[in-house]
Amino acid sequence: MSAPVIDSLVDWDLAVRTAGRLTRPGPDVSAAEAAEVVAELRAGAIRSTGHVEEVTGLSTVPGEGVLVVDRAGWVSANVEAFRTLLEPVVEDAVRRRGHAPSPLVGAVGSKVTGAEMGSVLAFLSTRVLGQYDVFHSGGGRLLLVAPNVVHVERELNLRPADFRLWVCLHEETHRVQFTASPWLRDHMISEVRALVGDLVAEPSAVLDRLLEAVRQLPDVVRGETANGLLDAVQTPEQRRALAELTAVMSLLEGHADVVMDEVGPSVIGTVAEIRRRFTRRRQGRGAVDQLLRRLLGLDAKMRQYADGARFVRRAVQAVGMGGFNAVWTSPATLPTPEEIADPDAWVRRVHG
Repeated sequence: MSAPVIDSLVDWDLAVRTAGRLTRPGPDVSAAEAAEVVAELRAGAIRSTGHVEEVTGLSTVPGEGVLVVDRAGWVSANVEAFRTLLEPVVEDAVRRRGHAPSPLVGAVGSKVTGAEMGSVLAFLSTRVLGQYDVFHSGGGRLLLVAPNVVHVERELNLRPADFRLWVCLHEETHRVQFTASPWLRDHMISEVRALVGDLVAEPSAVLDRLLEAVRQLPDVVRGETANGLLDAVQTPEQRRALAELTAVMSLLEGHADVVMDEVGPSVIGTVAEIRRRFTRRRQGRGAVDQLLRRLLGLDAKMRQYADGARFVRRAVQAVGMGGFNAVWTSPATLPTPEEIADPDAWVRRVHG
């Protein structure tokens, strides 16, 4: 059996090696401290399930454990996820074109793509605290990045036990969202693949738009383009599809932020202090970091938390948590981009 076409277009091993070379080392911890952090994060994820169910009213199947990883482990997990996500998209694009890329194009392009992917993952690997890996081939799985959790709790001078549980609550909420709504994972994968497939369907058109994106680079650097370089290489139809996907991501992230804050001080004694310091940290990035975030569109990611949290709080205020949970019924009850900004419009549409 021949190798999948995607393997000739992306040098996955080079992506991992590049990220390994560029990723900064994590905080210094002894072997005993590392074992303690791993054990506490695993226990925190399990402990979080009951709290998430109590706040949200969602019922879920027990978790299959949590994968606590270092930065290299997070990179490897996401390289695997990207491959799983992209393989059918590329195979379909090749079928529609009737031919695969030439060996020369594949040999050169795969190295470039692998190096670029590794560079981006290296940047992100020092910032991600946790992740519900929707695209994992064996089904969704929960990842917690131990060195990043330790780094932030030290940087912000937080109580480690409280902060670790707070992070676990956010990521466990994502697991509950997807396991309590089994259709949601397939919907997300389908939407992302459709968007990516549309972008790769006409490479010459994408190249033209990429050249236009380069001309718009000063606007991106100044923060005048909302979604970084990606926004500039899309058609209006693709921007709408991305906006709809972003609305769902805002819902998921905002809902998780609300849950982690609704679990009160009886469970996390310093929850208000954690939120205050963590929010300030999100806003206080240095100039180089801010530039990279704009280029990658990560500023838009940060807005998802605030926009989604406002949507969730207003919807719950209007119809209660039970009424809000109608959002998990089907794709038709997910909020549109306009409804994320106007929760009452979602309430009127879904509840009449």
